[in-house]
Amino acid sequence: MIQPPEIIRVTKSRVSCDGSGDIPAALGHPRVFLEIDEHGYIDCGYCDRRFVLTGSVADTPEIAGLPDIPSGASL
Repeated sequence: MIQPPEIIRVTKSRVSCDGSGDIPAALGHPRVFLEIDEHGYIDCGYCDRRFVLTGSVADTPEIAGLPDIPSGASL
């Protein structure tokens, strides 16, 4: 079974990700800046972390089951 993405709740629609977290930043990936749109969440294309805007339509317990929205993609 595929593990659900790591979910990080944020309060601003513009976020950055460098893949670090519990590891040193030098072991992560290049820093990317992501913009959360009307879907209320965005996925990092490098590490699959899911950033969810607090209070948005996506801020629900079912967020892990929603389809991936990589940066720059449109539905």
